[in-house]
Amino acid sequence: MSRETKPTRRRFVRKLLLGATLTPLALTRFEVSNAADQPLLSPDDPAAAKVRYTEDATKEKSAKGHSCATCGLYEGPYNSTQGPCQIFPDKAVKAAGWCTAWAPQL
Repeated sequence: MSRETKPTRRRFVRKLLLGATLTPLALTRFEVSNAADQPLLSPDDPAAAKVRYTEDATKEKSAKGHSCATCGLYEGPYNSTQGPCQIFPDKAVKAAGWCTAWAPQL
């Protein structure tokens, strides 16, 4: 056997370290959330009615100046007009909207 094909402990350890370093990266799921691909939640939806979802928080007295954009459950990008919400999976909500599940951002 030539020197390059002969397995050595040093070469084994290098490959082991490389594998241990790259394994978490290989197992990471890359999810891209496309809010544009999600249908917009209707206030008439039964799930929306349960939490009194409204598309315009300024028309709701209970909102007290809060909106979906300032909610901790809202997952839309900063300064967007709509985005996904943890309360309504697979649906987008308006950033100007509001519901009774509003929670402060931490």
